[in-house]
Amino acid sequence: MEYKEFKNILKKNELTVKKFSELADTSYNTCNTWSRNNKVPNWVKPFLNLYEKNKQLEESKDNDCGEYNALAKALQDVINKEK
Repeated sequence: MEYKEFKNILKKNELTVKKFSELADTSYNTCNTWSRNNKVPNWVKPFLNLYEKNKQLEESKDNDCGEYNALAKALQDVINKEK
């Protein structure tokens, strides 16, 4: 992958090179070297794909909990009105 694609994927996932280097346990200087070579190692793209999928699952889980809580509250309101 070229460095430009790497940067685009980072931007899409709201990551900086610094944050990526911390997540991937790779030195920041190493990540910056990729820009000079315009070549990013092969393991980075699958890593970022998994990061993105995990982020989506976490957001989905949070949304599902919010929907469940709203439904539970609505049901409780109905029960309270019947009393």
